[in-house]
Amino acid sequence: MKGITFRISVPGYVAARSLGRLSRSFLTGGLSGLRFGDVEAPTLPGADWVKLDVMACGVCGSDLSMLRYAGSPAMEPFSSFPAVVGHEILGRVSEVGPGVTRVTPGQRVVVDPMISCTTRGYSAEASCVACSDGRHSTCARAGEEGLTEVAGRPLSAGLTIGYHRDLPGGWGEHVIAHESQVFVVPDELSDNAAVLTEPLAVALHAVLGNPPSEDDSVFVIGSGAIALGTVWALRATGFEGPVVAQVRRRPERRLALALGASQVIGPGPEARQALIETGASAYLPPIGPEVFSGGGFSLVFDCVGSPASLDQAFRYAASRGRVVLEGCAFHARDLDLTFLWARELMVHGSLGYGREEWRGSAHHTFELVHEFLVRGHAPVEEMVTHVFPLSEYRDALRTAGSHARSGAIRVALRPGE
Repeated sequence: MKGITFRISVPGYVAARSLGRLSRSFLTGGLSGLRFGDVEAPTLPGADWVKLDVMACGVCGSDLSMLRYAGSPAMEPFSSFPAVVGHEILGRVSEVGPGVTRVTPGQRVVVDPMISCTTRGYSAEASCVACSDGRHSTCARAGEEGLTEVAGRPLSAGLTIGYHRDLPGGWGEHVIAHESQVFVVPDELSDNAAVLTEPLAVALHAVLGNPPSEDDSVFVIGSGAIALGTVWALRATGFEGPVVAQVRRRPERRLALALGASQVIGPGPEARQALIETGASAYLPPIGPEVFSGGGFSLVFDCVGSPASLDQAFRYAASRGRVVLEGCAFHARDLDLTFLWARELMVHGSLGYGREEWRGSAHHTFELVHEFLVRGHAPVEEMVTHVFPLSEYRDALRTAGSHARSGAIRVALRPGE
C-alpha cells in the first residue's frame, strides 16, 4: 500500500532544528525523515481486530511538531518508529476478524487511536488502573511491548496509532485497529464532520473534565480545531454563560461565533480590553509587561500550549480560577509562574478521551461527539478547509503549517484519491 512514513534520527533532528527554516526539504522533502511510497499493508493480528480502508485523515498540530522535532523528548519512550503518520482517522471497514461484533464490512467508522491494555492483549482483569477506569489515554503500559503479536512479534511500545511502528496511521491507505477502538459514524454526518471526531473529542473531554458552573466566565485561547471544538463543546454540553474566544484570523472568528462564542477577540489590544471589561485593573511594574488585578476569567482553556499562551492564561485567570491545558505544551523556558501561586490558580492537564459520565450513564467521548453533532447541527465541517490526495502530501503539510497565508483551519488527506 501507499503510505507516508516518518523515521526519527539524530541527523534528522539536527537538520530540522538548524536548517528547517531555510528549506522545507529538511522538514518534508528528501532531506527529512518523511518518505512517501510503498509500505507493507497491515494484516489482522487477532480475531477481534478490524481492517479499514482509510477515507480521510487530518493533519494535526502534533504531527507538524513531530516533523519539526519540536516536541519534548520526554514522550519518546511512548512511541516507536518508523511509523506511518496520522491519528485522526475516518475509514470504511474492509475486513473483520471472526470475533468482531461491533462493526461489519462497509460501515464508516472513526478510530480511537489511543492504545489501551485491551489493544495490547491484556484481559480486563489484568488491565492497568487507567485502562480499568476507561482512561486509556494515560495507559501505564505505553512504554512496554504488548502481548498482542503483529507480524510475528510482540506489539511495540507506543501510546498512539500514527506514532507506532506496528500500527500504521491514516496517512496510508489501510489501517488496523482493535474492535474496541472503532466507532460507527452516523449517516447524518458528512465525511468532513466525521474526520473531526478525534479533535472534537479532545475538546469535549477537556470540557467534561472541567465543567463550567453557570456563574463562570470562560476564555478560550487558540485558533485551531481544538480551540474551536472547545467553544462547540461548551455549548453542546449546555453552558449558557459568556464564552470569549481569542482567535487570530477572520475565518476562525466567523466560525467561532457560529459555534457559540459570545464574543470573539484578537490577541493584543482586543484581548486586553476584554480583560479590562471583566473588572480587571492594569498596573505597570518597574520591569516587564503590565499586570492585572481583580476581574479575570474564572475558567481558561489554553488550546495552544506555547509559552506565550500559558503566560496569558495565568495572567488572565481570575483569583482561584481554573486553567485547562489542552494544547501540547512542550518546553516553556522562562515562563513566569508568579500568578499560579499569587492567585491560587488550579491548573488541569487534559489528554485524549475515554469513558465519560454524562447524565447518569457512561459513554465513550467519540459516541458523545457524534450524538451532539447529530442533535445540534453545528457547522463543524467548515473547519476542514483543505483536502489533498495522499500523493500531494507536501502541499498539504505546507498548507497546514502556514495558516496565515493559506487560511487553513484543518487540512485532511484522502489516501483513496
